[in-house]
Amino acid sequence: MTFVLGLTGSIGMGKSTTAAMFRRLGVPVHDADAAVHRLYRHEAVAAVEAAFPGTTGENGVDRQKLAAAVLGKPEALRRLEAIVHPLVRREEERFLVSCRQAGIPLAVLDIPLLFETGGERRCDAVLVVTADPAIQKARVMARPGMTEERFALIHVKQMPDAEKRRRAHFLVDTGRGFAAAEVQVASIVRALAGRPGRALSQEGTTC
Repeated sequence: MTFVLGLTGSIGMGKSTTAAMFRRLGVPVHDADAAVHRLYRHEAVAAVEAAFPGTTGENGVDRQKLAAAVLGKPEALRRLEAIVHPLVRREEERFLVSCRQAGIPLAVLDIPLLFETGGERRCDAVLVVTADPAIQKARVMARPGMTEERFALIHVKQMPDAEKRRRAHFLVDTGRGFAAAEVQVASIVRALAGRPGRALSQEGTTC
């Protein structure tokens, strides 16, 4: 049975880079953010436009317009999540079923808001990617279009890093450099080799 490892971490911690390390080791990864990007081009477009008029165009959802419509507005964000989360879950379920049918021993669910949305309940263990706060902020502020205000709004929405680390089964510290992080990831893959995961529930998700 496939062992499901949840991968999470706050913005700027190096989560996506860590996910790529798992892929290089042959571990399949379901990227929740990438799933949202696909949905914003296809399946979610009509529902998003209905809920937030003027936020879509010829290429699907305009992420900048949508961000302006929901950032700092909890009620609007909840409406968006009610549209998107079930669709992402459906893709995640298909991914896990395919992994189990193929006899894959370890699969990773890359979910930025894993703890915030209760996603850890769908995992056999959780890995948190972390780094020193100064490193985190420097990485985030170097992103195009990022401002102090936007960073603060994103940061406050996420569970504090210290709480995530407290809940984690595994930690990867990217603040010591990505070469050191790769060693940590390889060690985790070895540690989980042969570990049995949980069976599927009747709905097709993990228990």
